[in-house]
Amino acid sequence: MNIIGLNGSPHGKFSQTLRLVMKVLEGAQDSGADIEYIDLSELDINFCRGCGVCYANGKCIYEDDYPELLEKMLYADGIVIGSPNYINNVTAQTKVVLDRMADVIHCQMFSGKYGCSVSTAGGSGAEEIANYLNRALHQMGASTVGLVGVNILGDPCAVTKKEKDASKLGTLLADAIINCEVYPDQEKLHRERAEYMKNLVLVNKDHWTHEYEFWKKSGDIN
Repeated sequence: MNIIGLNGSPHGKFSQTLRLVMKVLEGAQDSGADIEYIDLSELDINFCRGCGVCYANGKCIYEDDYPELLEKMLYADGIVIGSPNYINNVTAQTKVVLDRMADVIHCQMFSGKYGCSVSTAGGSGAEEIANYLNRALHQMGASTVGLVGVNILGDPCAVTKKEKDASKLGTLLADAIINCEVYPDQEKLHRERAEYMKNLVLVNKDHWTHEYEFWKKSGDIN
């Protein structure tokens, strides 16, 4: 069982979001998971140009750190994503990664994986950001087990008070992987989204050749 944790904060070792991501990973590790932490701000990842080349051949026009990151995410059984709230959204370091993942969404490459999200905010909106990150994981095919959001509001102990919840979230993530948990509401959404994406790729099969071949190999389209 391999679980990877991504942190989109630009604050490095001083990141409050880092504390939550690590507590999730430690909780999962205590349940038997092999864990890996990645600081997204240390990676060289270019913004998506929307050119669609990855739809056609499965590779991006850029030679940067994204392919290696994606490979690690595809290898993982569980994915933890964390970002602070920057003007009611995730950080640029987080968003640039998500924007590069349209091919993952079209092919539902995270189907069968589990994930969760954490966020911090100086004022408000932390849970909204964590919800957004979980929805992004859903879009890629993963099932999510929960979230932790912390609005600091000038309280230096705010994150500390939530570290136990983050650790429990990690345990929940590991247990979901071990038990192959099924969440009926999410499964319904997964089926609907997969059907939509297959039809989208089928309509564009002459141009999106990589994605068409991906779905053909899955046996879901002819």
